[in-house]
Amino acid sequence: MARRHHERDGRSDSGAEAAADAGRASDTGDDGTAGIARRRFLGYVLAAPTLTVAARLGADVLAPGEAAAATPGLVPSLPGPAELLDLNELLTLAALPTSGLLTIRLDAEGTAHFALPRAEVGQGVTTSSAMIVAEELDLPLDRVKVTLADARPELLFNQLTGGSNTTYSTYTPLRVAAAVARGRLLHAAALVLGEAVETLTTKAGTVLSPAGRILGYGELAVRAAVLSDAAVAVTLKDPARFRVVGTGQRRIDALEAVTGRKKFAMDLQVPDALPTMVCRPPTINGTVRSVANLAEVRAMPGVTDVVAVSTGVAVRGRTFGQCVDAVRALRVDWGPGTAEGASDATVLEKLRRAELPLVIPPLPLLTKAVDERFTFHFASNAALETNCAIADVREGSAEIWGSFKAPLVAQEEIALTLGLPVTAVRLHVTEGGGSFGRKLFHDAAHEAVEISRALGKPVKLMWHRTDDFRQGRTHPMSTSRVRATYALGEVLTYEQRHTSIATDFGHGIGEILTAEAARLPVADLTFSETMFQLTQTSPYHLGVTTQLLAETDKGFNTGSMRNIYSPNVRCAQELVMDELARRTGQDGYALRRRLMKDPRARAVLDKVAELAEWGRSMPDGTAQGIAVHTEYHSAVAVLAEIDCRPRTTGRTIPGAYTGPRVTKVVCAVDVGLAVNPRGLEAQMMGGISDGIALALTSGLHLRDGHFLEGSWDQYFYTRQWNTPPELEIVVMPPSGDKPGGAGELAVAGAMAAVACAYGRATGTMPKVFPVNHTEPLAFTPLPTVPPVPASPVDGRDRAL
Repeated sequence: MARRHHERDGRSDSGAEAAADAGRASDTGDDGTAGIARRRFLGYVLAAPTLTVAARLGADVLAPGEAAAATPGLVPSLPGPAELLDLNELLTLAALPTSGLLTIRLDAEGTAHFALPRAEVGQGVTTSSAMIVAEELDLPLDRVKVTLADARPELLFNQLTGGSNTTYSTYTPLRVAAAVARGRLLHAAALVLGEAVETLTTKAGTVLSPAGRILGYGELAVRAAVLSDAAVAVTLKDPARFRVVGTGQRRIDALEAVTGRKKFAMDLQVPDALPTMVCRPPTINGTVRSVANLAEVRAMPGVTDVVAVSTGVAVRGRTFGQCVDAVRALRVDWGPGTAEGASDATVLEKLRRAELPLVIPPLPLLTKAVDERFTFHFASNAALETNCAIADVREGSAEIWGSFKAPLVAQEEIALTLGLPVTAVRLHVTEGGGSFGRKLFHDAAHEAVEISRALGKPVKLMWHRTDDFRQGRTHPMSTSRVRATYALGEVLTYEQRHTSIATDFGHGIGEILTAEAARLPVADLTFSETMFQLTQTSPYHLGVTTQLLAETDKGFNTGSMRNIYSPNVRCAQELVMDELARRTGQDGYALRRRLMKDPRARAVLDKVAELAEWGRSMPDGTAQGIAVHTEYHSAVAVLAEIDCRPRTTGRTIPGAYTGPRVTKVVCAVDVGLAVNPRGLEAQMMGGISDGIALALTSGLHLRDGHFLEGSWDQYFYTRQWNTPPELEIVVMPPSGDKPGGAGELAVAGAMAAVACAYGRATGTMPKVFPVNHTEPLAFTPLPTVPPVPASPVDGRDRAL
């Protein structure tokens, strides 16, 4: 596997440069314009025993983008809503009023501490946040400690992790706070040394004087503190002098992760919080009518408690293995759920009926049309860490531990459920083992609270893997109807009607008001349509363009899996782009390049076409596919090569699904300023694996009101035998002075590129995803009663 990324040339940390940063920096960039990097910002030094700082920002931190001129000859498209204000900008604007509550504290050892009000679920935001602080503070990276903040109601909209927004929204506040701290340290050092502050420099956590005297940040931290809050104006460091931001860094938690020392919710030892599991219904959201053998199960070895709750029958025991045995032993009479009798076919029929009409027909003799409908089956939001939480509910208080991407919603709704003031509910955010949008919801925490309240005891609740797949959150099944009209080689109109099972946005934008609004009748569709319009853009000029959403059926547990609507919407559009190219006799890459709106998107497209030798001769049954995705101020292009020859699709691996194999992927990404190019590469790798899975193998089969898949060995996510042997990722040189969103970016581009490659290799446009969904099941479904399988004893025999 080849990897590369572009970085700026190395520069020395000269004293003159540092001094300019400290006191003599101009307020304008090299071109004389006021950019984010060289503008003056207002921050605060807060009253505290040691140096503690914060930032204050206004809406002007969002720099408007520049519209690209259309290529002569094509029919330009008007900007879509997301090109004027996207979800990333909305979340950032909502967070700005409380940005001054994000503080950095410097202790007497010279270590900076920052409690990040976001979730770390493997995406690397603790590392990138530490890099930003280290850069602006001139502090070694290993002396910046980033933890996860508990739920803080005062932050309002500023504690939501989603929309690839963390680094985009915290980048400038963190820089300002760190710059304030650095300035205070310089002033404190000037008083100690009797030197003019403008003669002092900072380096590696120390202040240096022209005479060679050195003071450590630790010994200055108390002196730099203040007795009352004070406003301080600062100028941020010129990006040309960055030494940490923009360089590839290992994750600060990498050693703990690979040595097993990293703490997740189930690793915490909360007194008396015993393992707890739930016996769940055989159909989606079924209910408990009665339990025939409560006494018998309560008497089983290790079992301490058994109680019926709203989601099933909870079992608390000494070990999780004993809980599994008890769950399997329960004999429950179940009531109907919210999707009784539903199947893929019945859901598809509902989607067809809910589809909004297209309005622009082809004009006989004048225009022609590509008119296609695509089906995208349910996909699982399950992460490697199953749904879990610890809860301790007592009289007048509650304490919860878990991985939360919307902790304020969780805290506020739990307080409402318990009839407690929010201040009586303490919610601790732990690191999470993956999310894919799953941890925007607090289902496990709410369930753990209900069980703890019923038992009067603390519980350590963990869902079984089968629970996750059958009762957990899913990416909703959807269809996309597309019609594009064209004449004389030009695209005149593009209509897309995306119809979906309702996506649950019950997390709102991070607090209870929008969370509740998203659940109201009618308002929920309005909320979904708003999310759709704030995220969906077309990178191409396709004439008169409309993309609309319709939703139906709220009986499923859904959520915003990585990239929300974009993978399906982009996949459909890119397949139509290939068909337009074929019908008009144009090359697929050339057509995309000519119709591209954004020069940054054109640049990444050109890069992958160059590196992968687009259009090279390939054997029959193999082909290349190419796609572009723009979102959240970033652009990615993916070129995939696929092998659909029988000798590949017929590979046999015990207990596995093989099918077509993506043999090569080249990805080029432009996020403006990549804070950590190494972390960005990792994000692209994960997104590419997701995209391959969604296109080829990973989907849920719905039958008789339940999903057939019950574990990862049946869901067929991209495995080692289906990952591309050749993978090249290019991080483009900086094209801006702040980072764009990246966490979800590659999924849509990869899925679309793989789908296009499959269509070219087989000679048939794929219209159902994943493409293996219509094949006979490659596994034997687990029974629904009992709801979980017995604990395996042959793990070594199954290892590949």
